[in-house]
Amino acid sequence: MKYIDEYRDPEKIKSILKEIETEVTRPWVIMEICGGQTHSIIKNGIDQLLPKNIELVHGPGCPVCVTPLELIDQALQIAARPDVIFTSFGDMLRVPGSNKDLFKVKSEGGDVRIVYSPLESLKIARENPDKEVVFFAVGFETTAPGNAMAVYQAAREHLKNFTELVSHVLVPPAIKALLSSPKNRVQGYLAAGHVCAVMGWSEYEPIAEQYKVPVVPTGFEPMDILSGILSVIRQLEKGEYKVDNQYARAVSKNGNEAAQKIINEVYEICDRKWRGIGVIPASGMCLKEKYADYDAGKKFGVSNIETHEPEVCISGIILQGLKKPIDCPAFGKACTPQHPLGATMVSSEGACAAYYRYQRFKTNI
Repeated sequence: MKYIDEYRDPEKIKSILKEIETEVTRPWVIMEICGGQTHSIIKNGIDQLLPKNIELVHGPGCPVCVTPLELIDQALQIAARPDVIFTSFGDMLRVPGSNKDLFKVKSEGGDVRIVYSPLESLKIARENPDKEVVFFAVGFETTAPGNAMAVYQAAREHLKNFTELVSHVLVPPAIKALLSSPKNRVQGYLAAGHVCAVMGWSEYEPIAEQYKVPVVPTGFEPMDILSGILSVIRQLEKGEYKVDNQYARAVSKNGNEAAQKIINEVYEICDRKWRGIGVIPASGMCLKEKYADYDAGKKFGVSNIETHEPEVCISGIILQGLKKPIDCPAFGKACTPQHPLGATMVSSEGACAAYYRYQRFKTNI
């Protein structure tokens, strides 16, 4: 199968691993930003195949995981209303709020529906004019074009019963926040391939130059990730710091300009709170004033909600690459996919979910 099998070739993988072993001479810490990369790394045992002096740590590139608890609780409050049909991608339904999740709201009678595109929510709104249809618009730059298009189309059709509860976040400000932290350990980054497919990679050049870190966009197959690691190691060993695109089959320097255009039409940059991390300036996207009528948070007045995170959950520290899931005392015990304490255990891109699914417990690391 083109673009898949050739990126899983065992002999080519062994060759890249040998190159990495030849190049590395000292310890290095590399962060993969995207949760999809994390799952591929753990599933394929890539971290265990690398030389011992290369450590991979997991970043905040799981949009479900970093959606702030306040937004989850707002979603729960809106979804419980009898006049609302609440729509969302499926991975948000089991993310725990302060007291429950969206599945619980659904079991209690709330009209909560899984959709595979925000445009499905528009269809539901057209078919149910007596209901308020709210779409939970969560994600990085990857999902922003489709979510923006839903608002744009609703405005064109003058749909009055459609809104979005928006929780969009941006990757570059998060990388800068991590690099600016006095606790930072990361010396090189594997950038999120799908985000770069939309936004391009030019916005990472100032980061590489300012913070002296290699930034390498990669895909999600074993050879993609290993090629990215090899590029990072070569740069670090030579004292070079640049963006090196290792996902050329999907990523260009300027990205998808049509997608960027619809994003910029509907959304504007704003400060955003990240779950477990805190507020990162200019790290989110909010609806522009001209589309304020499609802002569910404003329409339903749910902005003032107090929340309480479980104290034992260290997901915020895991998302910063400071600890790993197996370092959490609740991992696999008080916190499991059936009874999660944090979003990193239930999201399909969460680091804790990857460690649990592929049986990475302390006894077998």
